[in-house]
This record gives sequence, C-alpha cells and structure tokens, in this order.
Amino acid sequence: MIAVSNVSLRFGDRKLFEDVNIKFTPGNCYGLIGANGAGKSTFIKILSGEIEPQEGNVIMNPDERLAILKQNHFEYEEHTVLETVMMGHKRLYEVMQEKNAIYMKEDFSDEDGMRAAELEGEFADLNGWEAESEAAILLQGLGIPDDMHQKKMADLTGSEKVKVLLSQALFGKPDVLLLDEPTNHLDIKAIKWLEDFLINFENTVIVVSHDRHFLNKVCTHIADLDFSKIQVYVGNYDFWYESSQLASKLAADQNSKKEEKIKELQAFIARFSANASKSKQATSRKKMLDKIELDDIRPSSRKYPYVNFAMKREIGNDVLQVQDLGHSTEDKKLFSNLSFTMNKEDKIILLGDELAKSALLRILAEEEEPNEGSIRWGITTTRAYFPLDNAKYFEGSEPSLVDWLRQYSPDDESETFLRGFLGRMLFSGEEVKKKPSVLSGGEKVRCMLSKMMLSESNVLLLDEPTNHLDLESIQALNNGLTLFKGAMIFTSHDHQFIQTIANRVIEIREDGSILDKQLTYDEFLEWKEAQNL
Repeated sequence: MIAVSNVSLRFGDRKLFEDVNIKFTPGNCYGLIGANGAGKSTFIKILSGEIEPQEGNVIMNPDERLAILKQNHFEYEEHTVLETVMMGHKRLYEVMQEKNAIYMKEDFSDEDGMRAAELEGEFADLNGWEAESEAAILLQGLGIPDDMHQKKMADLTGSEKVKVLLSQALFGKPDVLLLDEPTNHLDIKAIKWLEDFLINFENTVIVVSHDRHFLNKVCTHIADLDFSKIQVYVGNYDFWYESSQLASKLAADQNSKKEEKIKELQAFIARFSANASKSKQATSRKKMLDKIELDDIRPSSRKYPYVNFAMKREIGNDVLQVQDLGHSTEDKKLFSNLSFTMNKEDKIILLGDELAKSALLRILAEEEEPNEGSIRWGITTTRAYFPLDNAKYFEGSEPSLVDWLRQYSPDDESETFLRGFLGRMLFSGEEVKKKPSVLSGGEKVRCMLSKMMLSESNVLLLDEPTNHLDLESIQALNNGLTLFKGAMIFTSHDHQFIQTIANRVIEIREDGSILDKQLTYDEFLEWKEAQNL
C-alpha cells in the first residue's frame, strides 16, 4: 500500500498538484492519466521519493519495498544483464555482495563466519536462492534469451536495455510497482507477456501509458490528473473515457429527468460489465462497477481535437497497383518483388521492419523512387501523406501558424476560416500566432493533421501518426480515421488504434516478402499464432 496525504507542488506560478489525497491499495493496478504536461511523471517521481512535495507527504509501511522503471538507459553499462536485474532488489543485492566478499577472504575469521551466517539467513528470507532463476524467467518473458544474460549492458541495443530495466523493476515481487511508459520499445510478444504478468500481480501497480489497449487490459482503476487534483475511478481506460463523455452529455442536458439518466447510466455500466474478460482484474472490476452511483461519474476538463477527414471527390474502383517493388539502403535490402492491389474500401496496416515500412510509404507518397518495380495510382485518387519525420515542414520562416497553414490551403481560405480550423485542433487565441519552429512534437503532429484535412484527399498515407500525441489527441485521431470513407495505408504501434481502424494487414517479413491478409489486427495475430509464424 502507498498513499499520499495533502500533497501539493508548484513550479513557479504553475500549480501541478494541490491537496492530493489518495490511497493506492494492493491487488489493484492504477492507470495514471492526464493531459501532456499535467504532471504524471512528476507525480511518479514524488511517489518514488525522487522529488519532494512542497506540502504533504507520501506514506508507505517501512517494511514494504517500492520498485520503479528506471529511465536512464546507461546507468548500468558495466554490469551484466542478470546482475542489473537483481540490482532491482537493493537489499538482496547488498546481502549478495557482502556475503560473496566475505567468502572471498583468504583470512576467514570466526567473526566473518558469524556475519556470513547472519547474511545467509537474511538471504534465504529474501528468497535469494531463487533470485537468479526468477531474473532469468523475467528476461526470457520479455524476449532477452539465456545467451545474453551474461553480456554487459553496454553491449545491448536501446530496446534490449529497456527490457532489462523493466525486468529489474518487476524483480523480487515489490510491494509497490511504478511504471512510466513501460510498453515503449516493446514488441507485441513482450507487451502481451507484461499484460499477463500485471494481471496476475498481487501487489500495487501505478502505471503511466499512452497505450489504451494496455491500460484496458491491466487497469482496475484510472487515476485521473485533472484540475490539479487526482480523482480515482473504478474501471479501465475505455470505461473512464466513455463515462466522462456520458457525464458531459448528462451535465449539458439539464432538462433530463434523473430517472432517465439513471437508466442510461445503468445500461452503460451493464454493457461494460458484460464485456469484461475472465481475468482477475476484470472480475473484481465488474463487482466494483455494479456499485457505481450516478454522482460517481463526473465530466472531464479534457479538450479533444476535432479530427475529420472529409473527401472532396469520391474514390473510384481503381486505387493502387504495386508491381514487383524492390528497395534497399546502402547495407540492407528492405523488400523485394513486393506486389499488391489496393481496393477503395481498404484500410491497410503495415507491419514489419521500421525502415522498410517508412520507405514503402515514402515511395507510395512519390517522395522517393524505388530501386525496382513500379506503382500506379488511379486517376480518381488524391493523396495526403503524414511522414515519420516532419521536421522539414517547419523549417521555413512563416511568422505564425495561420501563415503556415495558409500555404497548404487549396482554396486560399480567409484568416477567419484558418483560425477556426486551428481552433478545432486546440490552437486558440494567441496560440495561432506562434512561430511554427517553436512548436512541441505533439503540436507539430496536430498541424500536420490539419494540413492533411485541408487537402480533402481520398487516400491517406500515415507513418506513425500517434507519436508525440497525448491520449486525448490519439482518441480524437482514432475516431476521425474510423469514420473516414476513403482508403488508407498506415503504420502504428498502438494496438487499439490498429484494431479499430485496419481491415487488412500487410506484413513485410525479414526476407523481404509479404504476408497479405484481409483480416483485422487481432484476427491476424490469432492466425499467425495458429500457423506458428
């Protein structure tokens, strides 16, 4: 158990938290959510003791242990992988080091023998005899095989280091586990393993993540950072999102009778309860959902962008022909003999090597020539492209966002129209006068989406469009693309984003060939598992 009592924190004139009081209890997983810059990572640092609040305190039983996912990927460069994982349990590692140092002594005294006996007892109490095997199991589950366990951390890739540091946080069954963006750089198998681990974890978990599918799978509660307070709600992210939307609707409709509101609420809760899986998390969540009252559901202050991809022209049957396409970098073949036909109702998710996917999208956007083969777009198609790297679009000297957007407006729209358009993408008031070069990553993405929407294209090419976006913008983009009536090819690592949009999967395999299936993402994963691919 971990709790905060009357915690407040300000940075200058900015108030992050004020009189926050929460108790996080064992057996539950809390998803900490909030708009970008709201202070989620700062709150995690307060819980871990890295940052001291200006007022209030953090309460934990003195005999309980807290573990946190480290963000410094270079902290353990001279240690082996296995040793790094076991360092996650500080006291156990100290006992191991002291015990080994005593046994290495040449002049072993009676006093040394007594101390060694004490350490052996503590070592056994801390489950030290199982430590190496537990660390190895965690590493294997996250995709770090046995032959890497004695390697130095300095010899690992960035994504491999992330997996080791995650294993370190999970090691030794901590009483409180703090995870800030744990799915970053994880592959599908590793994320699935982590989901299963957390679902069966019996202690307290507090997690920050932009992965809605992950939050939906593991969370029993959502801790919503809003209005400088943190309010805890029963249920996963989808339940919080839908309930906050319902609360906003009910609050706006003051004329509705309370009985009608209660019926709508009951139907809403029943739907979520019925959809719950049979995991421990979902079973306990269902029991708690059944106890929710009308006043327990509150509107959120969140602002969601308005994302709507309208088409100026209907798309014809002839969309895209890709024939014998091949492409390489200086030292790597990305794909070869790639051929497929795109239909007007296709929403294709590209899977596989990152370089290959981005290269294919650049070729389809006609920003790069392939080494081999050809592409042919249908005469009714108009395309809009969202690149993985958008830096070049913001290197000009446009004095404001309005001027930046005007250059992409096909109909020379008025400043009032452009301001309104930017307002729907959450650039309001004086913000439209910002210089494009000073925008944050998330703001640049919203500008690029505005550019695409202005084009009114009927084919969208999107390379990781959810990068840098907060949960609200991801949800808005997800909704907008789900409703889009044209054709689409996109890449993403967001499971829910892919599952709710894609109706076809093209995977570029290591040998350069492709798997092409007219399936949803979940159906494709099930098919691959059944085929043992």
